[in-house]
Amino acid sequence: MVTRRDALKLSLGAGLALAAPKFVFAAPSGAAITRAIPSSGERLPVIGLGSSATFSRAAGDDAASLSEVLRTLISEGGKVFDTAPSYGESEPVAGRAVQELGIADEVFWATKVNVAGREADATADPDRARAQLDASFERLGRTSIDLIQVHNLGDIPTQLGLLKALKTEKRVRYIGVTSTSKPAYPKLIETMRNEPLDFIGVDYAVDNRDVEETILPLAAERGIGVLVYAPFGRTRLWQRVADRPVPDWAQDFDATTWGQFFLKFVVSHPAVTCATPATSRVANLVDNLGAGRGRLPDADQRQRMIELIEGLPAAG
Repeated sequence: MVTRRDALKLSLGAGLALAAPKFVFAAPSGAAITRAIPSSGERLPVIGLGSSATFSRAAGDDAASLSEVLRTLISEGGKVFDTAPSYGESEPVAGRAVQELGIADEVFWATKVNVAGREADATADPDRARAQLDASFERLGRTSIDLIQVHNLGDIPTQLGLLKALKTEKRVRYIGVTSTSKPAYPKLIETMRNEPLDFIGVDYAVDNRDVEETILPLAAERGIGVLVYAPFGRTRLWQRVADRPVPDWAQDFDATTWGQFFLKFVVSHPAVTCATPATSRVANLVDNLGAGRGRLPDADQRQRMIELIEGLPAAG
């Protein structure tokens, strides 16, 4: 299996254009691209940081390295940090780190609530949900959290109802829901049509474009911000590109690595507010943030990107 770390190493050896480490790890010059949150106009950098997968695993045994990742997020012009109580130690470790670093107020903190589980008809105990929310506030050490979403569309009436109350009390600035399950998309669409959401969180990648059909257009129509999860298809896209070099024409939209290629495709969709790839490595984070600078692909370039990836073998 080819990992992102392997792909970066292979890219470095693929040609002179990527021969020097600075082309992979140094943040490109220029200001970070930002997008407005539709419900408020507040602008966010289009690349953030997620905390599932590798971040979550590292939180269990290497909190010091994650502190440096979070420090780098802010120092390199990022802002959005996406987490959830279900991501193991990610939320408590990140909460302690940003407070110790003195950057808690500079982070756009996006977390989640769900005590109902993933079953479509599961119900949430309101007291348990409140306790989970209280724990998130305590971990961050703030009286107000930027964004809380109902994770996996769990018991929308109960849990989104709690978030609406917190927003009225000004303890939460933005509220929303998340889903990374295609069978749940009809429920997501129904919720988007009927609830006052500031954000949704969905999976989207160059080889996973189902949300382009209805969900992203509906978000634009309804004025709902979009956080993108799994922009690398978790590890799927790294497996597909394997040891292939990044095509020369990717330089036309300032992508010098596969990570930037994948991310620039995602954030070039105008309905996307921010992509939040997870990583526990500073080098990968800086590379990711580079996708939020320079040019983004236009419609013709996006189609060329799709055709390239679709022409590769499927992930094993």
